[in-house]
Formats: sequence, C-alpha cells, structure tokens
Amino acid sequence: MNDIAAQDRRIVPARLAGRVVIVTGGASGLGEGIVRRVAAEGAHAVIADLDGGKAESAAASLRAQGFSALGVTVDVADRAATRAMVAVVVGAYGKIDVLFNNAGFNKPVPFMDVDDANFNGIMRVNALGVLIGMQEIGRQMIAQGQGGKIVNTASIAGRQGYAEFAPYCASKAAVISLTQAAAREFAAHKITVNGIAPGVVVTPLWDGLERDMIDKGVIKEKGEFLNSFSANILVGRPAVPDDLAGICAFLASADSDYMTGQIIMCDGGMILV
Repeated sequence: MNDIAAQDRRIVPARLAGRVVIVTGGASGLGEGIVRRVAAEGAHAVIADLDGGKAESAAASLRAQGFSALGVTVDVADRAATRAMVAVVVGAYGKIDVLFNNAGFNKPVPFMDVDDANFNGIMRVNALGVLIGMQEIGRQMIAQGQGGKIVNTASIAGRQGYAEFAPYCASKAAVISLTQAAAREFAAHKITVNGIAPGVVVTPLWDGLERDMIDKGVIKEKGEFLNSFSANILVGRPAVPDDLAGICAFLASADSDYMTGQIIMCDGGMILV
C-alpha cells in the first residue's frame, strides 16, 4: 500500500478522528484509495476483503505508517461471513461508524451470450452483497444508538446500460435503488445512506475487464476499450482512486450529515444527469 503524503493539502487530519470505517473490497483499487484517505483523516480503517492475506498486508502497511488499521476476511454476499466480520470489528474497536459497500466485480460477456451463471454471480456480489452489508452493519449501528453512515459504490453503468456488460449494469442500478430504499429505512436512526457513481477508474479491475473482453472477442488489444470509453470524459482523462477518495471522506464525515439517499456522479463529466 502506497505511503500517504502528510503534506497533501486536501487531507483533513482530524475530520474522521476516532471513527471506525469498514471498506469492503479495500485491499486494492478504489477500495484501497478510500482506505488510505480515511486513515489519513484519522479513522480506524478496516480493510475487508475476500483476499484476507492481502487485506492484512495492506493493514500492516498502514500501521507501519502510524495509522490505525485492521485486515479482515469477508465474502460480502455470505451473511454468516458478514456477521463474523462485524463481530471481529466490534471486538477490536467497540463500534462501527461508517460502512463503504465497495466490493464488486464485472465479468463482461456479449449481451446474447449472458447466461444464468454470469448474471447470478455478478448480482450475488454487487447487489445482494450490498443489501447484506447494509442490513448487518445497519443492525449494529442501530444497536449503538449513535447513528452512522453507509456509502455504496454504484457506477455510471447504473445510469445507462451497456451491451458488453449488461449484468453489471443491472447490478449497479440495483445498488442505486437499494441506496434510496435504505436511506428511507434508516433515517429514523440517524443513519445516512449515500452512494458514488464512478466512471472509468484505472484499477486492476479494469485490467481484468479488458483481458476478459479480449478473450470474448469484444476488443482486439489491451487499452482499446479503456481509450474508447474514456474519449468523452470532459476533464480529459480517466480517474485514479485518489480522484474519488476525497468525495468518499466527505461522505464519511459530519460534513455530509444533511445528505441521504443521494448518488454522487464522479465520472469526470462522462454522463450529465
């Protein structure tokens, strides 16, 4: 995990001081960027990932830099595993203040070749996993009686359908609807629920997506889809995780207390809605 630049003027060191923040899928990609930012702003960062070894390695790297971090293994679409994660985190820190439902994946298949396994596998993690996370961490937040914050990772693909990865689009549309439903459910408990909708973010996930598309014959060479998909980004380039980390820190902080049920488009101007 990269070092955090203490001199970065964007970081507000005390804004998340003492808050216990879980980031699913936090060992790499966008999740790693969120983890580094919330740790730099004073949070106890919980890196929850299917790859437990990678999660603990990332946590150890943060601890070596003087931050508070814990690595936890979890399959977000397994309710028992999610409950076990909650128990570990509460055992370590005594509470949970913020959940980033960030874990997800894509397996692009041409529209007419989508089968039950492809559709159900993506929906299991990207949609059911978000629901389970909100329910189980929501129960803990309600029991604590101090409110809380839930932030879900949606996508521009939840706003528009793409033939190359229709199940992923459906799953992210589900994330948007689940975010709105949960915001209504949890409002009485002072738990806010919001989401972010990234566009193209250069991460290992995107590398894997392009490899899959080459294998399926959708594109011919690496970089082809990334470049074509990024062509209409108004700011002129795809995102990196740090471009989204500040928005995520804002949603985890008291600065966003009056916001709930919202999806923040953070795509560099790809889709204007």
